[in-house]
Formats: sequence, C-alpha cells, structure tokens
Amino acid sequence: MIPNRNRFTPLQRALHWIMAICILSMLFVGVGMVSTIRPDYLTLVSIHKPLGITILVLALIRLVVRLVRGAPSLPPDMPMPMKLAAYLSHLAFYALMIALPLIGWGMLSAARYPVVVAGMQLPWILPHSNALHTLLWNAHRFLALCFFALILLHLAAALFHALIRRDGVFQAMAPWR
Repeated sequence: MIPNRNRFTPLQRALHWIMAICILSMLFVGVGMVSTIRPDYLTLVSIHKPLGITILVLALIRLVVRLVRGAPSLPPDMPMPMKLAAYLSHLAFYALMIALPLIGWGMLSAARYPVVVAGMQLPWILPHSNALHTLLWNAHRFLALCFFALILLHLAAALFHALIRRDGVFQAMAPWR
C-alpha cells in the first residue's frame, strides 16, 4: 500500500467515476423496472442484467487495485468518528457493489431466468427455487434502497469535505487537479 500520496491513482479515479455512472444508471433502471409493466420493462431488464455483471467485474477489479495501491491518508486533524465513518462507508460500498450483483444473479438463477452478457448465457449459480427467488428478490430490493441511501450520504460527505472542511479529501478523488 502507498498511503503517503494525496490523491488516488488515475486508475482508481477512473474506476470510481465510471462505476458511479454505472451504479446510478443501474439504480434508476431498477426503479423503472419495478414500477412498470409496459413493454419498456423488457428493455430495462435487458440493460439491468449485463450492467449488473459489469458492475460486479469492475467492483472486483477496483477492490484488487485498492488492496494493492491503498488510499491516500485522511487528514490528521479529521476527528476519529469521521475517520471511522469513512472506513465503514467504504466497506459498505464494496460489500454492496459485490453483493447486489451476486444476489441479483442468484435471484435470476433461482427462477431460471437467463443472464446473458455479450451473447453468452452465464451459468446458474443457485438451484431452482421459487421461495429462494422471492427471498433474494426482497433482499436485492432492500439492499438497493440501502445503497441509494449510502450514495446520498457519500455525496453529502463529499460536498462537506469540498465546501466546508476543504481538507483535500474531495480532491483526492476529483477527476481534475
């Protein structure tokens, strides 16, 4: 790990912003899916499934890069509760970025709905079970709402660091210098 630098690497910043776009798109597509029965539903599903797998792959790459490259140190004058909140929120982000796509894939597997990415059907990862499908559907929905709340908190914290504390935390991930 390289904790002494004051910015994330260009790869880490690119993954962050690409994933931010993908995840926000995914949340809005998901909301659209569960709120419609029109023909648009199938279009939204055909976007949601491969985008979920893409997010899973990017999250795993991002996790490896984070473990190898580390993160910039937080400001020494940052209060410990804020440092703990930053640490726990990042753990939650990684957990949700990996768990939500896996739960979605498992949910579809339990219902025997195909997950097709780049023209290839992915294997079933769970046995066929209507009860399991329902359980995973509810978990997927609940965790997606939690993820949305976490994103709002993350955005609020980023703005707090950028506009109020001005302590370099926002600049560490900003796409510009």
